[in-house]
Amino acid sequence: MRLVILAAFCATVLTSCATLDRDARLQPGVSSEAEVAAIYGQPRRVWPEADGGRTLEYSSQPMGRHAYMVRIAADGRLMGIHDGLSPANRARIVPGMTPEQVSRILGIERSRVRYRNSGEDVWDWTIEPDQSGYGMRFNVHFKDGFVVRAGQSMVFPSRLFPGLED
Repeated sequence: MRLVILAAFCATVLTSCATLDRDARLQPGVSSEAEVAAIYGQPRRVWPEADGGRTLEYSSQPMGRHAYMVRIAADGRLMGIHDGLSPANRARIVPGMTPEQVSRILGIERSRVRYRNSGEDVWDWTIEPDQSGYGMRFNVHFKDGFVVRAGQSMVFPSRLFPGLED
């Protein structure tokens, strides 16, 4: 019964929220950076761009599944919005990249873990689940300051929260 109530609540909350990349109030070439900030607040990070523009990062990590990157032109107009954690952007992570390059693409990570035996630092992001229905994480392994590999892992339900199964 509690699960049904929780599911109904979540459905209500999710349907009342517009995703930043599909918000009809924001129009590329027309909307301003001030309008983006008025609707969505301050970004978690701001990345300077070579052309004088900026990319505003709206990451929902650690529990969310998106990292919206809002590209602003040098004149302050909205150029576009994309999800840094989309499958296409995750596919851009390749061996040899630096942590900053990865962060600019994927946004702020959910967590970082250091494995002393292998000498690797592993960053992960919560991502959209696949057809299995289990939670998913995207993992990037760094060694000596460079990506050595990336991949996905499933997050299985925890037995720490009994009662949520009914």
